[in-house]
Parts: sequence; C-alpha cells; structure tokens
Amino acid sequence: MKDVQIYTVDYCPYCKKAEMLLKSKNILYKKTDITENEDAYRKKLGEYYDIEGKVTVPQIIIGGKRIGGFDILEKLNNSGELDKLLED
Repeated sequence: MKDVQIYTVDYCPYCKKAEMLLKSKNILYKKTDITENEDAYRKKLGEYYDIEGKVTVPQIIIGGKRIGGFDILEKLNNSGELDKLLED
C-alpha cells in the first residue's frame, strides 16, 4: 500500500471527515496538524505542490502525489478508484 499523508487543522470538519473515511477503510496514514503554523505550512504546501490560489485543508497526499481534499477523496472512494490508487 502506498504511503498516505494528510495535512489538517484542528477546527476543520472536512479534515475530520477525511480521517474518518481513511480509518473506516483501515488505511494507515501520517497526519500533520498544521494549526500552530498554519500560514507557513499553507505557503509551503502551495509552493511544493504548485497549488494556485488559497491552499485549503485537508491536503491528502498518496504515494507522493497530491490528490486534493475531502471531496476528491470521497469521489475516489465512491468510484472504487481510491483502492486502485493505494496499490503499490
């Protein structure tokens, strides 16, 4: 299974939903809570992943590739593509 990384803030309901979805599928992930240095992390994420405009959370990375936020994670799960994306 590919590595999964999620960047969150502690007050974000979509971050919590993303984590619940990953946990419900028994997907191990590394969580980075950026609440303490939110502006700096958002800037770094934007630069690193070449994100135009405001960087939202959660940011979900699978196998080093940014897939986006909860809405995309949910669509990938509902279509069955998430399981394929996680395969090594």
